Amino acid sequence: MKHRNSILCVDDEEDLLEILSYNLKKDGYSVFTATNGESAIEKAEKVKPDLIVLDIMMDELDGFEVCKILRGKEATKDTPIIFLSAKSEEIDEILGLELGADDYITKPFSPRKVLAKIRAIFRRISIDKAEKNHLDVINVKGIEINFPNFTVTIDDKEKKFLRKEFQLLYHLMKHPRRAFSRDELLDSVWGDDAYFTDRTVDVHVAKIRKKLGNYSVYLRTVQGIGYKFSEF
Repeated sequence: MKHRNSILCVDDEEDLLEILSYNLKKDGYSVFTATNGESAIEKAEKVKPDLIVLDIMMDELDGFEVCKILRGKEATKDTPIIFLSAKSEEIDEILGLELGADDYITKPFSPRKVLAKIRAIFRRISIDKAEKNHLDVINVKGIEINFPNFTVTIDDKEKKFLRKEFQLLYHLMKHPRRAFSRDELLDSVWGDDAYFTDRTVDVHVAKIRKKLGNYSVYLRTVQGIGYKFSEF
């Protein structure tokens, strides 16, 4: 199957990079590669890939630093990123998510698992694009969320939201006063094939609340269930 999507794979293990590239190309993707952080940043700005698979443990500039830099650049601020790492501790995964990663895969892994996660992300992006025809702009008190422009305005000042933060807030605001379980939010925002936990939702809710400031009270915890967005 021929895909229109391009993927940048970044890893300092050339054998692993070769295996990833082979399987992605076999699945129909256009593949670019980089073996270090600096090269990854340069190539990401140049080719503007649709998704980045990024190793964490690299010399000089590690994956966390690369992710921070990419999230600060206009061309790559919303590009989906999947971290690859030999680090399996929960704190490392949480840090990766807080930096704006869309997924986190621990080594060793199977190429089939990576492909499944990539397909899940692209499927979710397609669904998000389809949703643009519905409730393009939502206003609640001092909060305005604009789906087509991918912007959140609070008291007439635009706030920067990462892609998953935006999608989670949009989903909750689109269904005011409805309580969602964490599993429901994972399915709706991260997709059925995403290997995430309840902690993923909690981390993103905490970041959204911080950005909402005085309006954070609208993003309510529903004891024993999950979360809802409600003015009262």
